[in-house]
Amino acid sequence: MEKFLAFSEIIDWQQPEILELSKKIASGCETQEAIAKACFEWVRDEVRHSFDYQMNPITCRASDVLQYRTGYCYAKSHLLAALLRANGIPAGFCYQRLSIDDQGAPYSLHGFNAAYLPDMGWYRMDARGNREGVNAQFVPPEEQLAFKTQFAEEADFQAILPEPLPVVVTALQTQTTWDGMLQNLPDVSLEQAKNLGL
Repeated sequence: MEKFLAFSEIIDWQQPEILELSKKIASGCETQEAIAKACFEWVRDEVRHSFDYQMNPITCRASDVLQYRTGYCYAKSHLLAALLRANGIPAGFCYQRLSIDDQGAPYSLHGFNAAYLPDMGWYRMDARGNREGVNAQFVPPEEQLAFKTQFAEEADFQAILPEPLPVVVTALQTQTTWDGMLQNLPDVSLEQAKNLGL
C-alpha cells in the first residue's frame, strides 16, 4: 500500500496548502469513508473542469490544480489522490478509453481515482465534475462513475495505478490552453493498454 500513499512531483500532497485543505475537509468526519467522500465531493464540485468552463491554465501537479481551481479530469484526479493520501487513505489512478464525441472515433483516455476503504477495499470514484448527462456520486459499495463504455473500441480498464500514466502527464505538461488540450487529448490503443498493464 505504501506506493499508493507516496509523495511525488505530480502528487505533491506534502505541500502546505494541500495539507491544510486536507485537514479542513476531514474535520468533523469520523471514518475514512466519510473523509474519502468529503475529499471526492470537494474536488468534484470546487475545481472547475477545464473544458466545461473553458478555463486556463492547463494544470497537472496537484498543488497547481488547487491553486488555479481548474483542471481536466486527469488533473482533478491528481488533486483528489493528493488529498486522500494527505489523510492517510491509499489512492490510485484509473482510466477509461472513451469516444470523444460519443460517435465512435476519435477516442481519448478519461482519468479518475480509486481509494482503499477499510470496510470494502478498493472503491472507484470519478471527480470529473457533474453537468447535464453526468452524475458521478460516492455511494459505496455501488460505483457511480461519470461515463459508461458503449463502443467496441472503448474500454473500462480495471487496473489501479500508483502514479498517473506518463502519456497523461506529458499531454498536461505540453499543452497550455483548454482548447489546445482538447485537440491533443491523451489516448492509448487497446493493444498499447495491455502493454501498460491496464
